[in-house]
Amino acid sequence: MSSEPPSHASNTSKLCQSDAELFLLLRRGQKTALALLYDRHATLVYGIALKLLENTQEAEDLTQDIFLTLKQCSYNSTRGSLRTYLAILTRSRALDLLRTRTRDRRQLRKQIRDERAKVTSDNPMEEVFRVERSQEVQYALAQLSVKEQQVLKMTYYEGLSQSEIASQLEMPVGTVKSKARRGLLKLRQTLADVVEKL
Repeated sequence: MSSEPPSHASNTSKLCQSDAELFLLLRRGQKTALALLYDRHATLVYGIALKLLENTQEAEDLTQDIFLTLKQCSYNSTRGSLRTYLAILTRSRALDLLRTRTRDRRQLRKQIRDERAKVTSDNPMEEVFRVERSQEVQYALAQLSVKEQQVLKMTYYEGLSQSEIASQLEMPVGTVKSKARRGLLKLRQTLADVVEKL
């Protein structure tokens, strides 16, 4: 009887397997395949993410997200290597994040400009309407949970990314995303209800 652990041979064979073979094993639910693919390609994914995002936390989050969702990806080994696929996927996802970040900051700047324009308005009626709208928004915000308020204020008033918010509030990025989404839905509903009552 051999004194060598039975898993040693299978682990050695997995180390010798191609990315395409490991990806198929991953699709079949073998978690060790994910670990091996991560060891092989995480440096590449992180490097691309960091170069584009210029933020270590966001690059780490994106790297983790790429590998956690790899099982559901549409990689086809007949079209090219997994390494190339991961590089393209990472670049695409990083650019999406940059577009979202830019859009959020643009919206924030526009909101600040609009608020300043309203404050400097000479029309007293416009000032009354502005105050009323502001009170409606404050009322709607008060209906949200403390965490939802924090996430929305940090996003729209401070211009922070979801990764930065997650780091400051010490919560997963997924939780930040869901709280932002729920908060916006509640705000929209509350404001719609307020408008209907007017």
